[in-house]
Amino acid sequence: MQTSALAAPHTRPATALLLAAGRGERMRPLTDNTPKPLLHVQGKPLMQWPMEALAQGGVSSLIINTDWLGTQISDFFGDSFQAAKAVAPLQLRYSEEGRDFGGALETAGGIVRALPALDEVFWVAAGDVYAPQFSFHEATRQAFAQSGRWAHLWLVPNPPHNPRGDFGLSNDGLALNLPQDSALPRFTFSTIALYRQQFFTPPLCDIPSGNPQGVRAALAPLLRHAMDLGQVSASLYSGPWTDVGTPERLAALNAP
Repeated sequence: MQTSALAAPHTRPATALLLAAGRGERMRPLTDNTPKPLLHVQGKPLMQWPMEALAQGGVSSLIINTDWLGTQISDFFGDSFQAAKAVAPLQLRYSEEGRDFGGALETAGGIVRALPALDEVFWVAAGDVYAPQFSFHEATRQAFAQSGRWAHLWLVPNPPHNPRGDFGLSNDGLALNLPQDSALPRFTFSTIALYRQQFFTPPLCDIPSGNPQGVRAALAPLLRHAMDLGQVSASLYSGPWTDVGTPERLAALNAP
């Protein structure tokens, strides 16, 4: 099936980006011939879980960024994905970082690459995270749009592989850039978030929209800067959540 071009100007902008460009080094040898997001969890490709949830939440158009064995992803899903008969199909396009730049652009670089095809406020989720009960409610997106914040993150209790966490959470719902030795609790960033396009512009980000030069850039420094400016809100998510980063975690999810 023919796949859609990322930046076709006549197509409808996407409302979500699914991150699927990682090499999956820690998952080897499982990822030597299969991209990590296509590894199966509970009978379906790992990335299909957030795709179904996005569609059920009302998202109509999705960008998927790819690198390692990325053509397997676009060949598998094609131009659209039907999550269920009761919801509209997701229209799919691909940001092929491996083809265009010879490798993944890291999280911030990949998001900026997709910006021209994204709405003013958009979801970002990861194709290698299993969170089967998370709901991408349109009302949540609308509430964030009205808040004026630049980003909203979902934090989770710290898993064994990240015991010190990533960010703090204030009593009034702001994400906090706390040091690792802080006496205040820190939580792990789930990778699920809402962003405003403004987040990826100066003063936080100097990469031009569309990232035409293929600049590689991490997301965490931008988040920490925005937190220091009081522009990132957050919620604590307590549902099932697994960063499927090792064969052992994958096996645990698939255990009878």
